[in-house]
Amino acid sequence: MTEPSAWVRMTQADPGHSAAYVQRFRTLAAGGTDIVGEARLVDAMLPRRSRVLDAGCGPGRVGGHLASVGHDVVGVDVDPVLVAAAEEDHPGPRWLVGDLAELDLPDRFDVIVCAGNVVTFLAPSTRGEVLRRFRAHLAADGRAVVGFGAGRDYAFDDFLADARAAGLEPDLLLSSWHLHPFTAASDFLVAVLRPV
Repeated sequence: MTEPSAWVRMTQADPGHSAAYVQRFRTLAAGGTDIVGEARLVDAMLPRRSRVLDAGCGPGRVGGHLASVGHDVVGVDVDPVLVAAAEEDHPGPRWLVGDLAELDLPDRFDVIVCAGNVVTFLAPSTRGEVLRRFRAHLAADGRAVVGFGAGRDYAFDDFLADARAAGLEPDLLLSSWHLHPFTAASDFLVAVLRPV
C-alpha cells in the first residue's frame, strides 16, 4: 500500500468533496464553459483510434471527449465517486478505480494524459513511481502529457528531474494547454514527455 495522496486525504476529511467536484464540472459544461481544452491538445497529437490512458481521469471530461472523437480510452482514478461519474457521463471508455503509483495494466498507450493538477495531489513519496509507471505503460513512440500549476508544492524543476529519473525526457514544454511557450516566468506547465 502506498502513501495516500492528498486527494484521498481530502475525501476522507470531507466525504462530500468528490460529489461537489463532479457537480462543479457538470455545471460548467451545462453553462457552455470549455472543459475539454486538454483533450483537444492531445487529440491534435494523435491519429484516430489511438490508445490513450487518462491518468487521474476524475469524472471523465478529458478521456470522455477523446473517446467521443475516436480514440480507445482507459481512465484510471483513485476516487470511486469520480470513476462512477465518468461511467455515467461518458459511457464507452474503460474507467478503472486505481492508484497511479500501483498502475499495472497489460496495455501500452500512444499517449498518457495527466491533466487537472493530478501530479500535485500525489503523495510526494509516490511521484517518482507514478512517472516510472507512466514510462512503463507508454508505447515505444508514445508520449506522456502532464499539466499542472505552480505554487502547489511540486516545483517544475523537481517534476522535470523526477521525469528524467523515470526515463522520460521533454519533447515540448508549454505554459498552457493552448500552446503558449513555457518560460522561466510561467505559472503553469504542460510537459510533453517521450520515453528514453
